[in-house]
Amino acid sequence: METPAAPVGPRRAAVWFVLVSLALDTLSMSLLFPVFPPLVQAFQGGDAAAAGRAMGALTAAWAVAQFFGSPIMGALSDRFGRRPVLLASVAGMGLDYLLMGFAPSLAWLFVARAISGFTASSFSVATAYIADITPPEQRAARFGLTGAIFSLSMIVGPAAGGLLGAAHLRLPFFVAATITLAAAAWGFFVLPESLAAEHRAPFCWRKANPLASLGFLASHPQLLWLSVVNLLMQLAHTVLPTLFILYAGNRYGWSMAMTGASLALAGVFGALVQGLLVPRAVARLGEVGSVICGLAGGAAGFAIHGLAPSGAIFLLGLPVLSLLGLFSPGFQSIATRRVSPSEQGRLQGANSAIAGLVAMIGPGVFGAAYAWAMAPGQGRPQGLGFLIAAALLGLGMLVTLVFVRGRSGQRSGASSSG
Repeated sequence: METPAAPVGPRRAAVWFVLVSLALDTLSMSLLFPVFPPLVQAFQGGDAAAAGRAMGALTAAWAVAQFFGSPIMGALSDRFGRRPVLLASVAGMGLDYLLMGFAPSLAWLFVARAISGFTASSFSVATAYIADITPPEQRAARFGLTGAIFSLSMIVGPAAGGLLGAAHLRLPFFVAATITLAAAAWGFFVLPESLAAEHRAPFCWRKANPLASLGFLASHPQLLWLSVVNLLMQLAHTVLPTLFILYAGNRYGWSMAMTGASLALAGVFGALVQGLLVPRAVARLGEVGSVICGLAGGAAGFAIHGLAPSGAIFLLGLPVLSLLGLFSPGFQSIATRRVSPSEQGRLQGANSAIAGLVAMIGPGVFGAAYAWAMAPGQGRPQGLGFLIAAALLGLGMLVTLVFVRGRSGQRSGASSSG
């Protein structure tokens, strides 16, 4: 028997469940950040170079799994509804953390990371769920809330993971598993279905093919250009996990404690932008205007990072860079307006496939740029990677102005405020 779709009354409660569930998922995932590299190095007998190569391979395994898994989960959610796919993804993530906690070898970690990349699609299905139950004019604000919750969880998670890992290297894995499985159990009892039966679409493997999912974006003219902008933004953003710690440590002599504190500060600025600034920016500038301002702020922030002569100036770039948080809510709101209710899961699966594709190529691009810039005796700019990221966002602004803004059919003013 079909699970009934969420009636109008419980929609607000359902949104809050999805937001809290995403917070718990992000918290559990970020608990592992401080302990995963040491665990990999332990499996490599303490060899730092071998651990670095293994971390790169593990990151690639995760990205490949996300690239192929997200379109499948998105298409399944369009066919069977968001609720079963979302709950299965969250539960699968919890079981994956248990597998990592008990992993006896590096090979088992590879298996676990592949599963983790596949189950990471819970984020795209959750986004489709919010699109299902939120009026179009309110979507940007709610997508901003998801970004704020993500940022807040990223502040708490790594710090808590470091404390737990100091007690036992594998303890954060078991705490993460407990949190995630508890969220899945909670959702089983309280989460209604959001996608009505009449809006569901048949499942076929052609739709679940990641290349076909990218073709789906190309079949919608404005989605195509929006997706190009999204790809440029995602690619630019990979400079942070790839180079942030190396760059700050080598150029400014920061300790791990200092880089950790700066990451926490970046999370605070990100939460403030997405939780407080997004609704006001969308009301005043419109969704396309918010996208443009987000790209401009991100480009300026990356340029400051790349050119900063001191750590203090680098820190001044953090609040500027946090304005990039205006991008995603506006982008998601525009994109979800362009597809039917039966295609929301497919849209989010395609967007996640782009993220997986970028995660496969971005670290290599910025790693190579950093290696070239750091070549001894060449006098090349150490911040080259951040300057490339700024240029990519500048190109995204140009594409938005030329190909998206004029076709949006949206006023640049308070079009979303009703």
